[in-house]
Amino acid sequence: MNLPNKLTVSRLIMAPLFFLSFHLGYWFGPSYQSLASVLTLVLWLLTELTDLLDGQIARRKNLVTDLGKVMDPFADTFSRLTYFVCLSGVGIMPLWTFILIMWREFSILFVRMLMMGKGKPVPANIWGKSKAVLYALSGALGIMYIALEHWLGDFAFLLSVRPVLTVVFILAALSSVMSFLTYIRAIVRDKSLASLTR
Repeated sequence: MNLPNKLTVSRLIMAPLFFLSFHLGYWFGPSYQSLASVLTLVLWLLTELTDLLDGQIARRKNLVTDLGKVMDPFADTFSRLTYFVCLSGVGIMPLWTFILIMWREFSILFVRMLMMGKGKPVPANIWGKSKAVLYALSGALGIMYIALEHWLGDFAFLLSVRPVLTVVFILAALSSVMSFLTYIRAIVRDKSLASLTR
């Protein structure tokens, strides 16, 4: 359990804390909403920061482990699906975009397990990187939107921002699907990988 893996585990711990913090205002009344907004923003920032740092530290310090290879993508999925289930639950994120992302994330975890069982890493691609950026961006914008809605009330600026936020969620969902299709195409084209599906 080296430092990168400890950072990864911290994301698994922060995800339930994020869920609890997010719902403080809904469970205990509006007086808790400011605290909820601050806590969720802090937890979002720490989650994304540890996601950035664990991989960099592991590569630079030669601390890459089999445990980290499995746990890191699982922690990513665990934490980001937590963001999205919260945001879709309060109507900020379109439900269909959440469903697409959820299906993609569970499917790619299954594909990763198949490929790692044969010693084949899942290759990175531009769609996967775009998806990661859009996941983080849409999560941040959704959390900020809720915070500003509470702090500013019915402000005209928020009404103009809402369609933009919806577009970001749609782009995140589409990039997630495209990245998954890219992985599937790589499996189909690679004969050694295609044997995994038989």
